[in-house]
Amino acid sequence: MGTFNVLLRFLCVGIMACLLLLSGSLAYASAPAPLTDWEYRWGDAPLEDDAPWSPIDFPSNPPERNGQKSVWFKTVLPEGEWRDPVLHITSINLVGQIYLDGTLIYQHGDMEEPRFIGWPWHLVPLPENSAGKTLALRIYSDYTSIGLWGDVEITDRIDALKGMLHASVQDLAVSAFSLLLAMLAAIFAMIGPERRGFFAIALFAFSSGLMLLAETPVRQLLADAPLTWDILRAASYFTLPIAIGLLLSHWLEGVPKRWMRRLWQLHLAYLVVSIGLVALGVVNLALTFPIFDVLLLLTLPLMLLLALLRVRRLNLEQRLFVTSFLLFAPLLLLDMLVAHELIPRRDVPLSYGALGFSLAIVGISLWHYRHTQRQLASANQTLEAQVMARTAELDTLVEQFKGLSLQDALTGLNNRRHFDALLHQEMALAQRKGSLLSLLMIDIDHFKKVNDNFGHDAGDAVLIEVAALLKKHFRGTDVVCRLGGEEFVALLPGTGAAEAQTRAEKLLKAQSNQALSHLHQPLGRITLSCGIATYPAHTMDPKRLLRLADTALYKAKNNGRDRCEVWEGAVSSSEQ
Repeated sequence: MGTFNVLLRFLCVGIMACLLLLSGSLAYASAPAPLTDWEYRWGDAPLEDDAPWSPIDFPSNPPERNGQKSVWFKTVLPEGEWRDPVLHITSINLVGQIYLDGTLIYQHGDMEEPRFIGWPWHLVPLPENSAGKTLALRIYSDYTSIGLWGDVEITDRIDALKGMLHASVQDLAVSAFSLLLAMLAAIFAMIGPERRGFFAIALFAFSSGLMLLAETPVRQLLADAPLTWDILRAASYFTLPIAIGLLLSHWLEGVPKRWMRRLWQLHLAYLVVSIGLVALGVVNLALTFPIFDVLLLLTLPLMLLLALLRVRRLNLEQRLFVTSFLLFAPLLLLDMLVAHELIPRRDVPLSYGALGFSLAIVGISLWHYRHTQRQLASANQTLEAQVMARTAELDTLVEQFKGLSLQDALTGLNNRRHFDALLHQEMALAQRKGSLLSLLMIDIDHFKKVNDNFGHDAGDAVLIEVAALLKKHFRGTDVVCRLGGEEFVALLPGTGAAEAQTRAEKLLKAQSNQALSHLHQPLGRITLSCGIATYPAHTMDPKRLLRLADTALYKAKNNGRDRCEVWEGAVSSSEQ
């Protein structure tokens, strides 16, 4: 029923506002009379106390506060003809009592145990014969501001309500439109590809729409819960820089993106902590606003700066977004300064700024979304025709990749994977045929010095030249592979140790006599070392055959390099 009542009130207020707009006239039966000739007195002494009073232009923030939390204001009510006179006050900071000729006629909050209960507007009924009587206000505030804010005037009740309705129509319309935008953006965020961008748009539109609704005077006609409205206003207000940061970080890149993310995360932490402490009753809601405003004064210019640092690298749609932010941010700061009375009170078109910012973001995002969809549609039109061609190409590539997976990319020789499989096959074949099989381990001497002295490109050139010599030197039935680094291996089917040594020595001599250079720079004398092991003379195990050849290679290295050594042992008894 509570939700139904709020909706019913909203409908009634909307109808009243429309009727007022259609009437085309909001003329007051009797013009409102702003109260003047105010006096103030610091402290909480009784009204009848003889303490001196001082004049003040408006009952707000008297000079020389010096930590005072209580103050009195008084004036004399003017003459006027009103059918249903009321004292209209926009807001009281924070708790107050109103006296007429010493008689209490109105109270906002509890002066004995003062606590913040919201910033509602006040319509205080006045007796018809109140003209010429003394109106006194007893105010308590531990906030940065103390006293009254906004309008302080005597008017007819109906005229006050008309004025508030009229003042709310614009913000209500913008609020409703922003909330509609939020709903549409949320739908796009759930179903579209640009989820993060549309989520940020939905968050900004929702928070700005809710903030405008919570600030309109008509809110009290919808639900008479001022503290709840102010909590909603605070939460939505504190969310704005989070949404702005999300939007900007979505468009930015690199370092500005990371700093933008830190800024909106800082505001998110403040939102959660401040509203959480308010909900627990630890902190006064009113005190969260000045702290947030100081934070906003620091972070909003930083957001602007981060956006401007990347403006030259942004595309057209991103520049339009940054421009819309540049137009909205000053309005947000100006509204904050007016709220704290740091500048004279004036109407700040924040609602139009928020609406314009939201529309600009939505327009840019929809344009980007439409452009993306067109690209996808164009790609889909040609996709089916390309599938068959791509499938045929892929079949060819699969065959090529099978070969590449067994081939060394630099030298074009077979790689270690191919060698491991081939060694077992050749050993099994030699065993069946009763033939010989020799394995040559070949290593480039002092290869590290080539890389260190001439660079890795020169080292690669040496590997390529050595691989080419190996291909040329060995016969068709022989298999040459690159094991890795500067190590190569050759499998010689049907070849014994003596013949393998002879062929290896010819290879080493050919390499030693070959002059290598890179980019017309001589690389010096490049030599090879070789170790040989043979099946079945030395071993009958494939892995051991490789280890024995490697051992023979290290013997060649230790004996001065540029030479070939044959394993000199015999088959172990365990293998026989």
